[in-house]
Amino acid sequence: MRFLILLFLSASLGLAQTQKVPTLSPVALKAALDKVPDGPEVHELHDQVLRLFGKQSLLQGKPGTRIEGQTVAWAVMDMKPAQVVRGDGTAIGAMTSLGDDGLQVLVQTFPNFTDFSYHIMVDGAARVAGSVHIENYTYTADSDPQKGVPVGKLLKFEWRESRLFPETVREVTVYIPEQYKPGAEACLMVWQDGSRHVDPKGPMRASVVFDNLIHQKQMPVTIGVFVDPGRKLKQKAGEKAANRSLEYDSLGSLYVTFLLEEILPEVQKRFGVKFRPEPESRAIAGGSSGGICAFTAAWERPDQFHKVLSWVGTFVDIHGGNAYPYLLRVTERKPIRVYLLDGVNDLDNKFGNWPLANRMMEASFKFMNYDFRMDWTQCFHGSKGMAPTLPDALRWLWRDVK
Repeated sequence: MRFLILLFLSASLGLAQTQKVPTLSPVALKAALDKVPDGPEVHELHDQVLRLFGKQSLLQGKPGTRIEGQTVAWAVMDMKPAQVVRGDGTAIGAMTSLGDDGLQVLVQTFPNFTDFSYHIMVDGAARVAGSVHIENYTYTADSDPQKGVPVGKLLKFEWRESRLFPETVREVTVYIPEQYKPGAEACLMVWQDGSRHVDPKGPMRASVVFDNLIHQKQMPVTIGVFVDPGRKLKQKAGEKAANRSLEYDSLGSLYVTFLLEEILPEVQKRFGVKFRPEPESRAIAGGSSGGICAFTAAWERPDQFHKVLSWVGTFVDIHGGNAYPYLLRVTERKPIRVYLLDGVNDLDNKFGNWPLANRMMEASFKFMNYDFRMDWTQCFHGSKGMAPTLPDALRWLWRDVK
């Protein structure tokens, strides 16, 4: 009987039979709790919850939250009854005890685009504090690897020899499609914050989308150059790049000159590729500060970049980017095509209001009769909102280039 109970629990939690250590997820935990486990089931579930949240983290009072889709799980270790309360004092729910060592859990599903702070309360006092941020999307098949679709190569190098941004180091990842023929010229697309966007298992999956759209002939054979912002030489890999805001948020031609004089020649020399010289065959992309950076590059050098992909763009007053809506209106229209995406839940802080700034950019593009597209979503700040829309955005951006 015990064997049957544990087998049933494993099946309800969606566990693989080959796993030595069961894997628990918030959705599986909710399903298990809904069945009101008792006896051996409680002990098994108790151990899986400890593995999910980490016993030491719970004992140290760290925020015990796990999110899967729109389902949120909380856990705490305390011998007294606990409940989860929003920052505004609204009760979310009482926690369920698992075992006799104080482990308690609560699992609830919320509407998409929910964002709130919380406290885990015990005896009227906050035991743990944290925040919940739910932003859940569904990808199309164009963001997933497809059978029979040639996979491009991803090649990396480190750039330490910058003349324009001295004493910096950065990683550059180059995507070369399988369809590229050595010696031929290909279209070019440069991406800011490159490493995380090109990762085929990351949120954006740009290399996978390139594979699929190039195979479908819905974008031209395009070499992607994915450039990370500069870290100072004493910074460790993985640390937030200290030079990012200077490079990305600043107006002027310094960063695009860095691309044209340092990074792109190095890519061509190192990997033996060639870029088509006409600006309509060149695009540049980025999100947040990388988004204004992409626009600045094309604005300053429309003879080099005609296409811009910008999401949650930072057109606010960090290094003067709030001037662009006005500059657009008083400057002769430039031959650039711009795709913009922002969300009504984007940032609002001392530098400005991101949705308002993007609304102003949209209005100025419309007033000046630019070739542009503005997509509005409910997304928060970040790249999650752009990721599932990327295939459609790239089709629009490259629609007349073969």
